[in-house]
Amino acid sequence: MNYYFTGLLVLALTILAFLVEPAYPKNEYLNEYGVRCGEMEVSTEQRDTDYNYSESSTNEQQYLRFTYRKYLGTDCKTSKENVQIKQQLELMKMCGRVNSNPSLAQNENFRLLVSKCRGVTPARDNTRPSDSQSLWDDLKDEYKKENPDVNLMGDKFIKSKESTLKIPPKDFILPLPKPKIDE
Repeated sequence: MNYYFTGLLVLALTILAFLVEPAYPKNEYLNEYGVRCGEMEVSTEQRDTDYNYSESSTNEQQYLRFTYRKYLGTDCKTSKENVQIKQQLELMKMCGRVNSNPSLAQNENFRLLVSKCRGVTPARDNTRPSDSQSLWDDLKDEYKKENPDVNLMGDKFIKSKESTLKIPPKDFILPLPKPKIDE
């Protein structure tokens, strides 16, 4: 067994334990989804060099640096348009709730949201059944009509020939447990 490798592995895991930060949830609601067009950076640098040949002399140099980074990918205009479209789609989905709640207009914290949703009337979804039952329930009811002798999971009352369990009446009182006698 190589103890150097084991020691390095333990040391690396120990250092990693101190450097790793916990993963916190990130709220990505209406954000820019990492759109970066470029970055401009200004930095200064000073170098001191000592020469010690025949006489002591010091050489000082100062630098001012401008750096611009352009990120590869889609152009900046397209990225910003995509972010705006995503924000508008989210507003379109949520403005129905905002406009139907008049108390939000009175709250100063929601002033910007109310102003963005003013005049937006969402289209109603008319594809839901009128009895507000899900499609799964409709399919299940049709299946039960076609197969009345089949017991399905999730039915409120499973009627079985073997079942002897009965639902107790509403006023049924359960017996108290017997007290334990310590030995």
